[in-house]
Amino acid sequence: MPAPETDARRAAVLGSPIEHSLSPVLHRAAYRELGLGEWTYDRFEVDEAALPAFVEGLGPEWAGLSLTMPLKRAVMPLLDEISETAASVEAVNTVVFTEDGRRVGDNTDIPGMVAALREHGIEQVDSAAVLGAGATASSALAALARICTGEVVVYVRGPERAAEMRQWGERLGIEVRTADWADAEQALRAPLVIATTPAGATDALAAAVPGRPTTLFDVLYDPWPTDLAARWSAYGGAVVGGLDLLVHQAVFQVERMTGRHPAPVGAMRKAGERALASR
Repeated sequence: MPAPETDARRAAVLGSPIEHSLSPVLHRAAYRELGLGEWTYDRFEVDEAALPAFVEGLGPEWAGLSLTMPLKRAVMPLLDEISETAASVEAVNTVVFTEDGRRVGDNTDIPGMVAALREHGIEQVDSAAVLGAGATASSALAALARICTGEVVVYVRGPERAAEMRQWGERLGIEVRTADWADAEQALRAPLVIATTPAGATDALAAAVPGRPTTLFDVLYDPWPTDLAARWSAYGGAVVGGLDLLVHQAVFQVERMTGRHPAPVGAMRKAGERALASR
């Protein structure tokens, strides 16, 4: 795929379902701020079956792709190179097309989590708790491997998920202990709590927020705030939200796809906030 002869470049987010993705809002805001008037960013409904043909059909004007569920693992066989970060969790959320036509996969969710926490003053913790055991939980463990010096307790439903999380801990080089979801209230006393569960899953925990909560990172952004995040904030705890994660992972995507540094974090966040407020 030779380099295009025009400044017009294309990028997009793929997934299924995709209609509610905020990625176009964030990336377009970045393009405006960076003066990339010829760049476009779209969204496409693409499932696992349609992904190979979609990727093969892309022309030289394409700079990159953002990938959401269920494509983060499905795209991996289609790539020429995968970063260590993406390989560590077997998930690619970013594909960059190089000038010589190579497809390079990366994962910006992990550094995005670290950057979102750093923005709120969290550089290092000596222990943490993770609520949930899905794909986002493995990314949370990868992020914690960079900033947590001690044990991470993951609260899960069922022994299979518990075994998976312990395996991820071994793979990522972080000390992981698992506990039953029935005891999830205990998680709320950790120095850092990362909630990776679907909407509504942590609502029942809101009543158990301690009087002096520490830091909660809730990866949801719509609806926001969650009951847990609202109670946490009301009690004076620090809250990092899903929009923080979404913005920071998109920042890394914009920088990788455009080659421009730094991406405009503030403009991207404001665009995301306006989009959410209008829903």
